[in-house]
Amino acid sequence: MGLIILRCIFLLVAAGVGVWVIRDPNALVPQTSPYYSPWLAWGIFIGLMLLAVGVIVGDMSMRRKRLDAITAVYFGLLVGLFLAYVLRLALTPLVGDQLQLLNTLQLVLGTVVCYICISLLMQTRNDFRFIIPYVEFAKEVKGLKPCVLDTSVVIDGRIADVVETHLFDGQLIMPKFVIGELQAIADSADRLRRGRGRRGLDILNRLRNNPDIEMVIYDRDLPEMAGLAVDQKLVALTKHLQGKLVTNDYNLNKVARLQGVSVVNLNDVANALKPVFLPGERIDVRVVKTGEEPGQGVGYLEDGTMVVIEGGRDRVNQTISVAVTSVLQTSAGRMVFGKLENGKA
Repeated sequence: MGLIILRCIFLLVAAGVGVWVIRDPNALVPQTSPYYSPWLAWGIFIGLMLLAVGVIVGDMSMRRKRLDAITAVYFGLLVGLFLAYVLRLALTPLVGDQLQLLNTLQLVLGTVVCYICISLLMQTRNDFRFIIPYVEFAKEVKGLKPCVLDTSVVIDGRIADVVETHLFDGQLIMPKFVIGELQAIADSADRLRRGRGRRGLDILNRLRNNPDIEMVIYDRDLPEMAGLAVDQKLVALTKHLQGKLVTNDYNLNKVARLQGVSVVNLNDVANALKPVFLPGERIDVRVVKTGEEPGQGVGYLEDGTMVVIEGGRDRVNQTISVAVTSVLQTSAGRMVFGKLENGKA
């Protein structure tokens, strides 16, 4: 509702400026000018209204606006205009009374300086923490920290399904050096590695094309990342952004935690979501192969949990009812041990 009121006021202001031009067309082009026309005022009025409508349509079409990018443009413009004014003061003694030349120089230099300042702030906006203190304060709130994606978690592919469930509220950060590693894997001579790399690139495209997911390609190299390996760069970048590292790599998980970096391991998330079985509970499972010990059969639940069945060796390719005896949690996942009650299915 507030935006509708703002846009109506903007249209009224534009119409007011147009009416002022119609009532006093000499304010822009005097009647003695060769460019004067009785229809010029109405043309300017219609042009102003079309411009106002175009601005509103453009604003409505850009639904996802980045506050840090807008702030970078705003502050860059302010700094650029201030530097242009300072340059005008410095050039005044050199130019003398040539006012037209001074205005031209100020316009040219102001345009160049504004562009440089905006470009600099746009490329380094993640380093200027003091620009938006409220946003930095909000980043400290649990759940709003950016999530830096690792190569392994992108190749795995489950991250796309997890993100689409809106489990991650924060911004997804994809470092450019990780994309470079994915491209190198996709160009590998080994067919298996090449397929894994291409799947990772497909997952990235899926995340980028989802309008409900905010994913940013981080293309800057920090000075402290010079000469480091990819895993060490990921840890340094995550620490710099004060975010969370999303990975499936066991060693990277340990290294990041040692350096005080928050880590989200999708394997741990998957294990935590697996159903909990209590001793004595009965489950139905299909025996797919024999076990390592005499009399054992092995089956798998729908989520991939392995079930070791005592007395199930003779029931291969059969679906049987098993009584749970114990559950073992390992780094590789969860294993369920059970047996046939009274040796019957």
